[in-house]
Amino acid sequence: MSLSSGQPATRWLRTYRPVAVPRLRLVCFPHAGGSASFFRSWPQKFPADWEVSAVCYPGREERIAEPDITSMAELAGRVADELAPHMTLRTVFFGHSMGASVAHEVAALLAGRGAGPAALLVSSRAAPHLLRRLSDGDLTDEKLLATVGGHGGPGAELLQDPEMRELFMPPIRADYRLLEAYVAEPKAPAVDIPVVAYFGTDDPQPAPDEVRAWAELTSARCEARAFPGGHFYLRLHEAELARDIRERLVALV
Repeated sequence: MSLSSGQPATRWLRTYRPVAVPRLRLVCFPHAGGSASFFRSWPQKFPADWEVSAVCYPGREERIAEPDITSMAELAGRVADELAPHMTLRTVFFGHSMGASVAHEVAALLAGRGAGPAALLVSSRAAPHLLRRLSDGDLTDEKLLATVGGHGGPGAELLQDPEMRELFMPPIRADYRLLEAYVAEPKAPAVDIPVVAYFGTDDPQPAPDEVRAWAELTSARCEARAFPGGHFYLRLHEAELARDIRERLVALV
Protein backbone atom coordinates (compact mmCIF):
# COMPACT_ATOMS: atom_id res chain seq x y z
CA MET A 1 0.00 0.00 0.00
CA SER A 2 1.23 3.48 -0.77
CA LEU A 3 1.03 6.85 0.80
CA SER A 4 -2.24 8.63 0.11
CA SER A 5 -2.53 12.14 -1.39
CA GLY A 6 -2.83 11.03 -4.99
CA GLN A 7 0.80 10.01 -5.52
CA PRO A 8 1.70 6.87 -7.50
CA ALA A 9 2.16 3.61 -5.58
CA THR A 10 5.70 3.05 -4.35
CA ARG A 11 7.34 -0.12 -3.13
CA TRP A 12 9.40 1.94 -0.68
CA LEU A 13 6.55 3.00 1.60
CA ARG A 14 3.75 1.08 3.23
CA THR A 15 0.67 2.61 4.83
CA TYR A 16 -1.49 0.20 6.80
CA ARG A 17 -4.34 2.68 7.35
CA PRO A 18 -4.46 5.23 4.52
CA VAL A 19 -6.10 8.56 5.32
CA ALA A 20 -7.87 10.53 2.59
CA VAL A 21 -6.78 13.93 3.87
CA PRO A 22 -4.10 13.46 6.54
CA ARG A 23 -3.51 16.19 9.08
CA LEU A 24 -0.04 14.85 9.82
CA ARG A 25 2.09 12.00 8.53
CA LEU A 26 4.46 9.94 10.68
CA VAL A 27 7.07 8.05 8.64
CA CYS A 28 8.78 5.20 10.51
CA PHE A 29 12.21 3.74 9.71
CA PRO A 30 12.90 0.14 10.85
CA HIS A 31 15.95 -1.24 12.65
CA ALA A 32 18.75 -3.32 11.10
CA GLY A 33 17.29 -6.49 9.66
CA GLY A 34 13.83 -5.10 10.33
CA SER A 35 10.88 -4.49 8.04
CA ALA A 36 7.92 -2.17 7.66
CA SER A 37 5.63 -4.64 9.40
CA PHE A 38 7.38 -3.86 12.69
CA PHE A 39 5.11 -0.79 12.74
CA ARG A 40 1.95 -2.59 11.65
CA SER A 41 0.10 -1.84 14.91
CA TRP A 42 1.10 1.81 15.14
CA PRO A 43 -1.76 3.45 13.17
CA GLN A 44 -4.27 2.40 15.84
CA LYS A 45 -2.26 4.29 18.45
CA PHE A 46 -2.69 7.68 16.77
CA PRO A 47 -5.58 9.98 15.78
CA ALA A 48 -7.67 8.82 12.85
CA ASP A 49 -6.53 11.76 10.70
CA TRP A 50 -2.82 11.03 11.26
CA GLU A 51 -1.30 8.74 8.65
CA VAL A 52 1.44 6.34 9.74
CA SER A 53 3.73 4.99 7.02
CA ALA A 54 6.78 2.73 7.24
CA VAL A 55 9.80 2.53 4.97
CA CYS A 56 10.25 -0.79 3.16
CA TYR A 57 13.94 -1.63 2.77
CA PRO A 58 14.95 -3.92 -0.13
CA GLY A 59 15.71 -7.57 0.57
CA ARG A 60 12.84 -8.34 2.96
CA GLU A 61 9.12 -9.13 2.97
CA GLU A 62 7.60 -8.42 -0.46
CA ARG A 63 10.96 -7.01 -1.62
CA ILE A 64 12.91 -10.12 -0.61
CA ALA A 65 14.00 -10.81 -4.21
CA GLU A 66 15.60 -7.35 -4.55
CA PRO A 67 19.30 -6.86 -3.76
CA ASP A 68 20.12 -5.35 -0.39
CA ILE A 69 21.64 -1.89 -0.18
CA THR A 70 24.88 -1.66 1.80
CA SER A 71 25.59 2.07 1.44
CA MET A 72 23.92 4.63 3.69
CA ALA A 73 24.30 7.29 1.02
CA GLU A 74 22.45 5.14 -1.52
CA LEU A 75 19.75 4.03 0.91
CA ALA A 76 19.07 7.53 2.24
CA GLY A 77 19.14 8.99 -1.25
CA ARG A 78 16.63 6.47 -2.58
CA VAL A 79 14.28 7.01 0.36
CA ALA A 80 14.59 10.80 0.08
CA ASP A 81 13.69 10.63 -3.61
CA GLU A 82 10.60 8.57 -2.80
CA LEU A 83 9.47 10.83 0.04
CA ALA A 84 10.14 14.16 -1.66
CA PRO A 85 6.80 14.34 -3.55
CA HIS A 86 4.91 13.75 -0.28
CA MET A 87 6.62 16.39 1.84
CA THR A 88 4.01 19.06 1.13
CA LEU A 89 2.15 17.55 4.10
CA ARG A 90 3.47 18.19 7.61
CA THR A 91 5.63 15.13 8.26
CA VAL A 92 7.57 13.72 11.20
CA PHE A 93 10.21 10.97 11.05
CA PHE A 94 10.61 8.22 13.65
CA GLY A 95 13.60 5.89 13.38
CA HIS A 96 14.52 2.98 15.63
CA SER A 97 18.16 1.88 16.00
CA MET A 98 19.63 1.81 12.46
CA GLY A 99 16.42 3.48 11.34
CA ALA A 100 17.32 6.53 13.41
CA SER A 101 20.47 7.02 11.34
CA VAL A 102 18.57 6.51 8.09
CA ALA A 103 15.87 8.96 9.20
CA HIS A 104 18.51 11.54 10.14
CA GLU A 105 20.28 11.23 6.81
CA VAL A 106 17.01 11.46 4.87
CA ALA A 107 15.93 14.46 6.94
CA ALA A 108 19.20 16.25 6.14
CA LEU A 109 18.88 15.48 2.42
CA LEU A 110 15.29 16.72 2.24
CA ALA A 111 16.10 19.82 4.29
CA GLY A 112 18.75 20.62 1.70
CA ARG A 113 15.97 20.57 -0.90
CA GLY A 114 13.81 22.86 1.23
CA ALA A 115 11.34 20.14 2.21
CA GLY A 116 12.54 18.53 5.43
CA PRO A 117 10.37 16.98 8.16
CA ALA A 118 8.89 19.03 11.00
CA ALA A 119 10.60 16.93 13.67
CA LEU A 120 12.94 13.97 14.04
CA LEU A 121 12.30 11.23 16.61
CA VAL A 122 15.19 8.83 17.19
CA SER A 123 15.18 5.66 19.26
CA SER A 124 17.89 3.41 20.73
CA ARG A 125 20.64 5.09 18.73
CA ALA A 126 23.73 7.02 19.70
CA ALA A 127 24.28 10.42 18.14
CA PRO A 128 26.08 10.02 14.79
CA HIS A 129 29.43 11.35 15.99
CA LEU A 130 29.49 8.84 18.87
CA LEU A 131 28.69 5.70 16.91
CA ARG A 132 31.07 2.78 17.35
CA ARG A 133 31.91 -0.15 15.11
CA LEU A 134 30.92 -3.63 16.20
CA SER A 135 34.11 -5.23 14.97
CA ASP A 136 37.64 -4.37 13.91
CA GLY A 137 37.42 -6.91 11.11
CA ASP A 138 34.84 -8.92 9.22
CA LEU A 139 31.57 -9.44 11.04
CA THR A 140 31.04 -13.18 11.26
CA ASP A 141 27.58 -14.72 11.40
CA GLU A 142 28.34 -15.74 14.99
CA LYS A 143 29.05 -12.12 15.93
CA LEU A 144 25.89 -10.93 14.22
CA LEU A 145 23.78 -13.62 15.84
CA ALA A 146 25.15 -12.67 19.25
CA THR A 147 24.45 -8.98 18.60
CA VAL A 148 20.91 -9.55 17.35
CA GLY A 149 20.18 -12.01 20.13
CA GLY A 150 21.55 -9.62 22.74
CA HIS A 151 19.24 -6.88 21.51
CA GLY A 152 16.24 -9.17 21.89
CA GLY A 153 14.57 -7.90 18.75
CA PRO A 154 11.50 -9.45 17.10
CA GLY A 155 12.26 -12.82 15.54
CA ALA A 156 15.67 -13.17 17.21
CA GLU A 157 14.70 -16.66 18.39
CA LEU A 158 14.00 -17.72 14.80
CA LEU A 159 17.67 -17.28 13.97
CA GLN A 160 18.43 -20.37 16.04
CA ASP A 161 16.72 -22.45 13.35
CA PRO A 162 19.14 -23.10 10.42
CA GLU A 163 16.42 -22.77 7.77
CA MET A 164 15.09 -19.54 9.22
CA ARG A 165 18.63 -18.24 9.61
CA GLU A 166 19.28 -18.80 5.90
CA LEU A 167 16.20 -16.71 5.11
CA PHE A 168 16.72 -13.85 7.56
CA MET A 169 20.49 -13.48 7.76
CA PRO A 170 21.10 -11.82 4.34
CA PRO A 171 19.27 -8.53 5.17
CA ILE A 172 20.76 -8.51 8.67
CA ARG A 173 24.25 -9.00 7.26
CA ALA A 174 23.68 -6.29 4.63
CA ASP A 175 22.38 -3.79 7.18
CA TYR A 176 25.30 -4.34 9.52
CA ARG A 177 27.77 -3.94 6.64
CA LEU A 178 26.03 -0.65 5.93
CA LEU A 179 26.33 0.40 9.58
CA GLU A 180 29.99 -0.58 9.88
CA ALA A 181 30.84 1.52 6.82
CA TYR A 182 28.65 4.41 8.02
CA VAL A 183 30.52 4.75 11.32
CA ALA A 184 33.68 5.64 9.40
CA GLU A 185 31.99 8.17 7.10
CA PRO A 186 31.54 11.92 7.62
CA LYS A 187 28.24 12.48 9.39
CA ALA A 188 25.21 14.34 8.13
CA PRO A 189 25.04 18.06 8.91
CA ALA A 190 23.03 19.35 11.81
CA VAL A 191 19.32 19.85 11.29
CA ASP A 192 17.29 22.84 12.46
CA ILE A 193 14.24 20.88 13.62
CA PRO A 194 13.22 19.59 17.06
CA VAL A 195 14.68 16.20 17.98
CA VAL A 196 13.38 13.75 20.58
CA ALA A 197 15.71 10.91 21.56
CA TYR A 198 14.19 7.81 23.15
CA PHE A 199 16.08 4.97 24.83
CA GLY A 200 15.73 1.99 27.13
CA THR A 201 17.20 2.31 30.61
CA ASP A 202 18.68 -1.22 30.44
CA ASP A 203 20.19 -0.92 26.97
CA PRO A 204 24.00 -1.32 27.27
CA GLN A 205 24.57 0.32 23.91
CA PRO A 206 23.90 3.12 23.29
CA ALA A 207 24.53 4.59 26.71
CA PRO A 208 22.13 7.34 27.86
CA ASP A 209 24.70 10.10 27.35
CA GLU A 210 25.33 8.90 23.80
CA VAL A 211 21.60 9.22 23.08
CA ARG A 212 21.30 12.63 24.72
CA ALA A 213 24.18 13.82 22.50
CA TRP A 214 21.69 14.15 19.63
CA ALA A 215 21.28 17.65 21.08
CA GLU A 216 24.59 18.48 19.38
CA LEU A 217 23.08 17.68 15.96
CA THR A 218 20.25 20.20 15.96
CA SER A 219 20.01 23.96 16.27
CA ALA A 220 16.48 23.50 17.65
CA ARG A 221 15.49 21.94 20.96
CA CYS A 222 16.34 18.35 21.76
CA GLU A 223 14.72 16.32 24.53
CA ALA A 224 15.39 12.78 25.75
CA ARG A 225 12.90 10.30 27.18
CA ALA A 226 13.77 6.99 28.82
CA PHE A 227 11.57 3.90 29.12
CA PRO A 228 12.20 0.76 31.16
CA GLY A 229 13.74 -1.99 29.09
CA GLY A 230 16.54 -2.73 26.69
CA HIS A 231 17.23 -1.99 23.04
CA PHE A 232 13.69 -2.95 22.04
CA TYR A 233 11.96 -1.26 24.98
CA LEU A 234 9.25 -0.11 22.53
CA ARG A 235 7.90 -3.65 22.16
CA LEU A 236 6.75 -3.60 25.79
CA HIS A 237 5.94 0.10 25.95
CA GLU A 238 4.39 0.74 22.55
CA ALA A 239 1.26 2.38 23.96
CA GLU A 240 3.24 4.65 26.30
CA LEU A 241 5.67 5.61 23.54
CA ALA A 242 2.80 6.41 21.16
CA ARG A 243 1.15 8.53 23.86
CA ASP A 244 4.38 10.47 24.38
CA ILE A 245 4.72 11.04 20.63
CA ARG A 246 1.10 12.21 20.35
CA GLU A 247 1.54 14.69 23.19
CA ARG A 248 4.74 16.09 21.71
CA LEU A 249 3.38 16.44 18.18
CA VAL A 250 0.00 17.92 19.02
CA ALA A 251 1.52 21.40 18.79
CA LEU A 252 2.47 20.72 15.16
CA VAL A 253 -1.04 20.06 13.89
